[in-house]
Amino acid sequence: MATVPIDQLRAAMLERAGRLGFGPPQSAELVAQFLESELRGAAGHGIERLRWLAGLPDLQPGAAARPLERSDSIARWDAAGALGYLALSDALDAEIADPPSGARLVVVRGAFPTGRLGHYAERMAGAGLVCLLTATSTRRVAHPAGGPPVVGTNPLCLGVPGQPDPQVIDVSMGRTTYGAVLKASATGSPLPPGTAIHADGSPAYDPAEVIADDAGLLPFGADQAYKGFALASLVELLCGTLAGTDVHSAVALVAQPLAVPPDLRTMLGDRRAPGDHSRAARERVVAAGHVDLPGDLWDWLAE
Repeated sequence: MATVPIDQLRAAMLERAGRLGFGPPQSAELVAQFLESELRGAAGHGIERLRWLAGLPDLQPGAAARPLERSDSIARWDAAGALGYLALSDALDAEIADPPSGARLVVVRGAFPTGRLGHYAERMAGAGLVCLLTATSTRRVAHPAGGPPVVGTNPLCLGVPGQPDPQVIDVSMGRTTYGAVLKASATGSPLPPGTAIHADGSPAYDPAEVIADDAGLLPFGADQAYKGFALASLVELLCGTLAGTDVHSAVALVAQPLAVPPDLRTMLGDRRAPGDHSRAARERVVAAGHVDLPGDLWDWLAE
């Protein structure tokens, strides 16, 4: 492992993103997304994703999302080859610059990958807007009874303005994340029981089988996993219908708040509120001032 000061790590990431062909604004957005995910313990959406981008054969760093339609009620965009991180960011930044008087539906066709949705929802809530956000992802979740993967982990996220900080709830529909599968594969670890399933309904423990689509992730919910599967299916149908395509897409409802929402942390007292775990992880890392990375990843960034 390599222990790297946060500022040094950020600078190395910006340099590497620039060398991949991204301009300064695009590099800054990617680094903000990846570094924030890493700080919050969501390594599956973290710095390793920058190295993943470098290996994409069809990476188009100069591509930019195109607005297709905009009215009081709806805004439609086409990612047009741009990374979903950047396409979704552009679409939502347009809402901050010109917010709806009431509510507006934002649809971004072809947005993939979108990463950690809480990154965007927190930004929107910080600008004083309510943002309900979802996106489809690669089909890696199977029905609880078996069969091939048919839906993505398809996260659902809400950000609302609050004091002193926005309140953000961000949850995906898989029993675990695909990032955790990749980590298990890299470390030679088996998947925990109840994580994945073969097409015949038998349990799967080898992460390589999930990566090869020979097994699918289970939805969350244990003996009621059909509810997690239903939510993942809801997102799949919503995004596909509104985007008019079967490719990855994102949908956001952006609205002006009419009231200050109740503070969940106050209501729950010393019980864990949504987002507490990632917030605490971030606070620990920022207080330490450094990030622990796999040595080969830091070598790649700093070479």
